[in-house]
Amino acid sequence: MPARQAVAELTHGEAVDEVYLLADRQLRSNRNGDLYLLAQLRDRTGQISGLLWNAREELADELAVGGYVAVRGKAQNYQGQMQVILSAITATSADLIDEQDFLPEQSAAAGEHFETLVARVQAMTHPDLRAVLLQLLEDETVAAGLKSAPAGIKLHHAYPGGLVEHVAQLAEVAARIAPLYDGVDPELLVAGVILHDLGKVRELSYDQSFAYTDEGQLLGHIVIGVQMLDAAAAAVEAERGHPLDAELLLRLRHLVVAHHGSLEHGSPRLPQTPEAIALAGIDNLDARLNEALTLMRDDPNRDSAWTPYNPNMGRKMFKGTTP
Repeated sequence: MPARQAVAELTHGEAVDEVYLLADRQLRSNRNGDLYLLAQLRDRTGQISGLLWNAREELADELAVGGYVAVRGKAQNYQGQMQVILSAITATSADLIDEQDFLPEQSAAAGEHFETLVARVQAMTHPDLRAVLLQLLEDETVAAGLKSAPAGIKLHHAYPGGLVEHVAQLAEVAARIAPLYDGVDPELLVAGVILHDLGKVRELSYDQSFAYTDEGQLLGHIVIGVQMLDAAAAAVEAERGHPLDAELLLRLRHLVVAHHGSLEHGSPRLPQTPEAIALAGIDNLDARLNEALTLMRDDPNRDSAWTPYNPNMGRKMFKGTTP
């Protein structure tokens, strides 16, 4: 059997005849009003855009996101970014497909990151914080999701296990910087780190391709995260037979709802506690650094000192001129 044409290994001018997972597809129109199909094609090595000119409206309906497609075309390096100009794309059966060829590589240390988080929580001195967080982390469904989910679909930590890697990295940063600022509660900040993106285990689906669940589309991970926090707190209160500290729970909810840092970035409220300000700052730092480092690492043009322009970041990244 011939070797697969892996997304990450496609070269300019290469004829493409392969099966990929359809991560997304959109029917668009050009300046002349003619329709074209923009397909996001994925395998475990990465994702690439496929463009089919003069597409029919019916074709988009025939292609299911999350399904497999057989494509033919030619790889093209356009403005530093590899893409495939398609001559044909059709839905194909998964019967002869090895699904492991299409799942992004999992963070190798996902299990280790999770155990590190559990150990941090077990070492907490605040009994209410420790109880609520362990209630969540000891839930088998939550634990499995945290270790398997990406932190994002396309931008940062977009691979299985990316969520727990992101959270573990933030927890380490939080534990190091909190003692430098008098008035920042280190345990509360670490608790916010663990809680802030926990709703993504239900916001996202990540079995085959990365997508949003219906719950994720309608509520989002911030609302889901607050729901999960409240459910865990209620379970602890029922077990103990008395309520938890009301202000503590309010501060935890605020950490979740304010962690995007600004209203225009999706936070229902601006950060209004020292821990919330710190969380928003380090969350953005970790996400942006991971996005930049991934862009540099995965750039197919190895000889260029610069990456392609990244529209989300609004810039190119300088890789340097020395090996």
